[in-house]
Amino acid sequence: MVFFWGSILIFVAVYVLIIIEKFHRSIVALLGAVLAVTLGVLNQSQAIQAVDFNTIGLLIGMMIIVGITRRSGVFEYLAVRAARLAGGRPLLIMAYLATVTAVLSAFLDNVTTVLLIVPVTFTITDRLGVNPIPFLIAQIFAANIGGTATLIGDPPNIMIGSATGLGFMDFVRNLTLPVILIHLITIGILVFLYRNQLDTTESNQRYLLELNELECIKDWALLKRSLAVLSLTILGFLLHQALHLESATIALLGAALLMLVNTEDPEDTLLTVDWPTIFFFVGLFIIVGGLKANGVIDSIARKSLAVTGSGLLGTGMLVLWLSAISSAIVDNIPFVAAMIPLLNTLGELTHLPLESLWWALSLGACLGGNGTLIGASANVIVAGVAERYGSPIRFVDYLKTAFPLMLVSIAVSSAYLYLFFWR
Repeated sequence: MVFFWGSILIFVAVYVLIIIEKFHRSIVALLGAVLAVTLGVLNQSQAIQAVDFNTIGLLIGMMIIVGITRRSGVFEYLAVRAARLAGGRPLLIMAYLATVTAVLSAFLDNVTTVLLIVPVTFTITDRLGVNPIPFLIAQIFAANIGGTATLIGDPPNIMIGSATGLGFMDFVRNLTLPVILIHLITIGILVFLYRNQLDTTESNQRYLLELNELECIKDWALLKRSLAVLSLTILGFLLHQALHLESATIALLGAALLMLVNTEDPEDTLLTVDWPTIFFFVGLFIIVGGLKANGVIDSIARKSLAVTGSGLLGTGMLVLWLSAISSAIVDNIPFVAAMIPLLNTLGELTHLPLESLWWALSLGACLGGNGTLIGASANVIVAGVAERYGSPIRFVDYLKTAFPLMLVSIAVSSAYLYLFFWR
């Protein structure tokens, strides 16, 4: 019983420290994990077994591939190209850049995507002389929405896929339709909301159209090598179940191949990996492993059954809306880390078909993260970059627009899941 409550205390303490952001979340998670082992909540062997190395490997592999590819300038090219295709019209540019962000987030990861797109967005809005905040809000939504569509687009999906064996095409088949619908609805609403706030002059439009997207490409040879390896890696994701290879193996193979054909020093390449995020995941897995090892997850699962009555519709709606609201309040990664073993335990107790519940968790966690400025990693990254550029996004201002939009996306998800899985 001491370790039961000890594991809960460590988890809650880590959660609170992550929310208040007084210390870096990676330090907090790692300290919590080490304390869990030191205090006997779980032993070192259990801690190592709790770490999902498939998630860790997939993240590292994709970070290396994107880190090398970004140096070619291809992402800046795409952003400037989108602005030129929109003819310099601010509302249309906002919609185009959001769509580019959504697509890139599906095939890369949403944190990396916003890091690549946001600086270019400021270049474009400066030339147009318009407020960048509507563009940034659209990109936050697009990043989290687009990342929901695939196994590799958002960390919660990576974690779900790794824990369940669901493959790249499983996510594409089951989540692409609602993601496209939600993206179109969201962008339509944002265009309507900002229709009178993004006026510019013809001279500013002409000034923007003078940008040459080809000048964004810094290294054509690197671009060709990177796109070739990235294409092979995505093909590997599409076929990884047929090949009987884990997604981490595909990503690390692609990373190693790109490092092999790239002339850059491997030490410089490995610096592109976001190591604080990697250690954050490691710490989190161990902390949640402590909850599982001491029966906390099992206890919560049994109590949840009393609420839902073990029915698929009730359980699914609870998972979807609880995930959405919780992920709006706190970062969705630790929430999903705790929910995965909980749903597995629910499945063992009830024999419910779990696949639709995984889609509910993915949609709720990924889309719910749009609700507040701290709900997902991409939001925090965009807010940080915006502040450095002198255009801070205010928490309350973002909340007024984002939370109702998030609720719309979850309502659409509820209808989709009901019609296709729970009727």
